[in-house]
Amino acid sequence: MTMSASFHNADKPTHRRVMLVGFLFCAAFVAVSFFARPQPATDHVLLKADKLTRTAGQPVAAN
Repeated sequence: MTMSASFHNADKPTHRRVMLVGFLFCAAFVAVSFFARPQPATDHVLLKADKLTRTAGQPVAAN
């Protein structure tokens, strides 16, 4: 009689629980990695959005 504690012999609720815990650890790692890195201090995107907002509805200028 061989009793192996293999992952493949686990029942479905245990398999789902292991997958859920793994996913949560992965999501936590990604979140911490994202928020721990230094954020760029450029405001190029904000300036472009501000220009688009100010010029919305105006006719396109011919060059």
